[in-house]
Amino acid sequence: MDSRNGVLHRLKIARGHLDKVIRMVQNDDYCIDILTQSQAVQGQLSEVDAKILEKHLGSCVADAMKKGENKNAVDEVVKVFRRAHHG
Repeated sequence: MDSRNGVLHRLKIARGHLDKVIRMVQNDDYCIDILTQSQAVQGQLSEVDAKILEKHLGSCVADAMKKGENKNAVDEVVKVFRRAHHG
């Protein structure tokens, strides 16, 4: 499975989990069960992020490094991490 298909596959899994979370909330299901399902969504999205980052590092960042644009490439990745971890 190539990178794009892997990302799409995980996004579809996350969508299925999210649809289930929505149904569970609508049905007033047990809170812990809802949280567990929500964490499954978040886990899939984390995997999507990792796959996209891996592709970016292997292509865009590698190309930037070859062109001597190291600082810009590193700054861009750091900015994404900061935003992800600090809201």
